[in-house]
Amino acid sequence: MFKKILIANRGEIACRVIKTARKMGIQTVAIYSDADRNALHVRMADEAVHIGPAPANQSYIVIENVLKAIRETGAEAVHPGYGFLSENSKFAEALKAEGVAFIGPPVNAIEAMGDKITSKKLAQEAGVSTVPGYMGLIEDADEAVKISNQVGYPVMIKASAGGGGKGMRIAWNDTEAREGFQSSKNEAANSFGDDRIFIEKFVTQPRHIEIQVLADSHGNTVYLHERECSIQRRNQKVIEEAPSPFLDPETRAAMGAQSCALAAAVGYTSAGTVEFIVDGDRNFYFLEMNTRLQVEHPVTELITGVDLVEQMIRVAAGEALPFKQDEIALNGWAMESRLYAEDPYRNFLPSIGRLTRYRPPAEEATETRAVRNDTGVYEGGEISMYYDPMIAKLCTWAPTRDAAIVEMRAALDGFEVEGIGHNLPFLSAVMNHEKFVSGNITTAFIEEEYPDGFEGATLPEAELRRVAAAAAAMHRVAEIRRTRISGRMGNHERKVGTDWVVSLGGQHMPVMISADKDGADVAFDGGDTLRVESDWTPGQPLARLMVGGAPLVLKVAKATGGYTLRTAGAELRSFVRSPRQAELAALMPEKLPPDTSKLLLCPMPGLIVKVDVAVGDEVQEGQALCTVEAMKMENILRAERKGVVSKINAEAGNSLAVDDVIMEFE
Repeated sequence: MFKKILIANRGEIACRVIKTARKMGIQTVAIYSDADRNALHVRMADEAVHIGPAPANQSYIVIENVLKAIRETGAEAVHPGYGFLSENSKFAEALKAEGVAFIGPPVNAIEAMGDKITSKKLAQEAGVSTVPGYMGLIEDADEAVKISNQVGYPVMIKASAGGGGKGMRIAWNDTEAREGFQSSKNEAANSFGDDRIFIEKFVTQPRHIEIQVLADSHGNTVYLHERECSIQRRNQKVIEEAPSPFLDPETRAAMGAQSCALAAAVGYTSAGTVEFIVDGDRNFYFLEMNTRLQVEHPVTELITGVDLVEQMIRVAAGEALPFKQDEIALNGWAMESRLYAEDPYRNFLPSIGRLTRYRPPAEEATETRAVRNDTGVYEGGEISMYYDPMIAKLCTWAPTRDAAIVEMRAALDGFEVEGIGHNLPFLSAVMNHEKFVSGNITTAFIEEEYPDGFEGATLPEAELRRVAAAAAAMHRVAEIRRTRISGRMGNHERKVGTDWVVSLGGQHMPVMISADKDGADVAFDGGDTLRVESDWTPGQPLARLMVGGAPLVLKVAKATGGYTLRTAGAELRSFVRSPRQAELAALMPEKLPPDTSKLLLCPMPGLIVKVDVAVGDEVQEGQALCTVEAMKMENILRAERKGVVSKINAEAGNSLAVDDVIMEFE
């Protein structure tokens, strides 16, 4: 077995590999760029080597820099994680030339399966059903448009060396095909150093289901069941689960057997994933094979009990797999929610900054439930614009799908993140969405259920009343503290009232509170009474309560005149006032936001890649105005309405902050 391995990656996956290596008694070496000097993976590793400036194409994906770190530390093997160099055959070859083991598949398998164009052809030759498309290289945007018309819209424009949603665009017409081709090509070059593009038919109403395979160098190949990854945004997975709520045992076995046959055909070893599109009749079509560990591998580990990273290391060291196909269990259900540094209220645009508060739920594992959080950040750490915006992968496990969802809801509501925009509210909203709970989902879920973007969840009436009861009881606790302080200062103590009006979610609810030492009874007009019990005290950002006999978790932030409360994907301003205060508040004029209709504001911290218009140009609704790159993704900003450009404040190469004015209109 290896004594020392280097992890050629960063963030949560580097931390994940270090944990297993430590369990196996193997020393670890981290590599880091200027931006990651104080990163968590650097702190966790036994050794750490600096490999260059912040941009990945000047550090993490520079093969010679990684090789230099290997030579300096004497590492015997390299785990590449995912992304970066994980599917780069030149890197695997370079390691082989150095006499260093690659904890991944052999070079020929990476070349055969890691290249999406080649893998499609090999799959077709092996009799695997594939999605229609054009597998040849595409030279320019004109050819992309021509091919798209031949395949038939809608089409998916994809980077041959891509992954993680990078270099992927859906085009519904010639204009989108032309723009998508160029953006995909640029993203592919920046993320993978390979700008080759191919086009395939975009299958509407699909489910994205993938099979995890493991193979050793002794002729053994097994599959570890499937993962459903249908909840996606911009082709990037957001929520994954294992197993799929859609597959039956026969389809699962057929997909598994086909995946193993494909892996065996190319002499595959190590962990890999065969991805499929599955239609409503459970027909499945090969998409690609990822010759690496997947981001969502924890859900497979939770339902099988197999440590995939450990098996990758053992296979690379020449060991045989310790189990046969019929020994791989399918136990319970697991969910994974990807926590991203992005603002769901601003169309999920990337967010950067310092994590002023980062408190994930406690990890635990019992016979009936489990919570796991794979992360690469810490409170006080910085979220950089240079890398993928994923902060953590929150996973839960339970014996059934419904129970796993309940565990995930509680874990999300109890996850505290402050200082940056993040998608926790959106993840919570999905976990409470009727369609997701039913399992009736496709990869179009987000665009169908949130066509105008995410503006927060709307709580059912009964749940809104539970939050209102909690707000009233919490206000009473705050008032008691305030009057006691006031009493000490003035040598007297005022009595806290019992009649209040709770303003929440656009509703005004008169309540009467009667309290005892264990909690409070909150009575609403109409006779409903809810019992509230909690040990919350003012200033705590998380309130765990029992309301009406059921648990409720609220994130609490002080706001002018009240609180902002967040739960189950909803964000609510809460005001608890006396009846007279409520009467007066109703007379106050509403403050309107400033008019920005004649300004193009930068929606995220990023780099201006291109400006498409000039001063004096008349632009039409939907016309491309400029392109902003952030966290390895290109975002085309478009005109919301017809107008004339009067001023341009930025040019290609400028770095901008959120809400910087890019251009103005007459």
